[in-house]
Amino acid sequence: MFRLNICKTTIAINRFMTTTTTTTNNKRIGLGQITSTNNKDENFKQCKRLIEKAVENKVQLFCLPECFAFISGGVHQFESRDNAEYLDQKGGIIERYQKLAQENKLWLSLGGFHEKIEGENEMIYNTHLIIDADGKIVSQYRKMHLFDVDIPSKGVKMNESKVVKGGNELVVCDSPVGKLGLSICYDLRFPELYLSLRRMNSDILLVPAAFMKSTGEAGHWKTLLQARAIENQCYVIAPAQTGNHHSKRTSFGHSLIIDPWGKVLSELDENTIDIAFTDIDHSYIETVRENIPVFNHKKLNNYKI
Repeated sequence: MFRLNICKTTIAINRFMTTTTTTTNNKRIGLGQITSTNNKDENFKQCKRLIEKAVENKVQLFCLPECFAFISGGVHQFESRDNAEYLDQKGGIIERYQKLAQENKLWLSLGGFHEKIEGENEMIYNTHLIIDADGKIVSQYRKMHLFDVDIPSKGVKMNESKVVKGGNELVVCDSPVGKLGLSICYDLRFPELYLSLRRMNSDILLVPAAFMKSTGEAGHWKTLLQARAIENQCYVIAPAQTGNHHSKRTSFGHSLIIDPWGKVLSELDENTIDIAFTDIDHSYIETVRENIPVFNHKKLNNYKI
């Protein structure tokens, strides 16, 4: 009988933080869960506190959720666009995070940033940035799949593509903890994207999000994240927004860290502002992939996608 021997021991640091026992290589990755508003300074203070907590816990790469810098206050539909900034804007919010990374010798994954486009007044990008410990932007992914939905019967209407220009490039980035496959929120529903990121040698899939409360409660968030981990045999790090941003928008929370076997290593409670972290075990990734070599069995030439 073919028997799998895949297990992982975890140690609870506190109710919200989990780390593995594999610490020899010190490849520690963390995430932060926050509630952003349309006040950039307050959002920065909130994120800075979590970054400092991550540094205290020897995290090497810390991940913040989509809209970490700014989320619409429901004032008008173009509020996010009108508050967008260039990545290299002098005195801008990204410069402040670059300084934080440099001062703390910490890599940062900055979820989804409202990026102003040169020569474009009507549209912006939703951009996922990786900043290294020297404060340099080493990678940027522009959200590919845009969330447009109109359900009059439920009073739900979101039209991301009205102000956000979709990207068209896949991004995998080297980091101290492993190869990172970048994505943002709604991308989660498109498994072909993550298949491609795995084929580009990703070890860790980053999914920063501001996931809707209704679909989160329906089980979509956790189920899809576990599926992406299992089918691609990667760690999944999913920092999320949580709570009420304004009277018409609430995020689900439940930030998750999932291992390549699909086991949830850490999940933050809804409405909790905190961090979680784990040590990335590359030998464990190899074990999972050796025991079920699914990527050797794919029939990519036969699939009609």
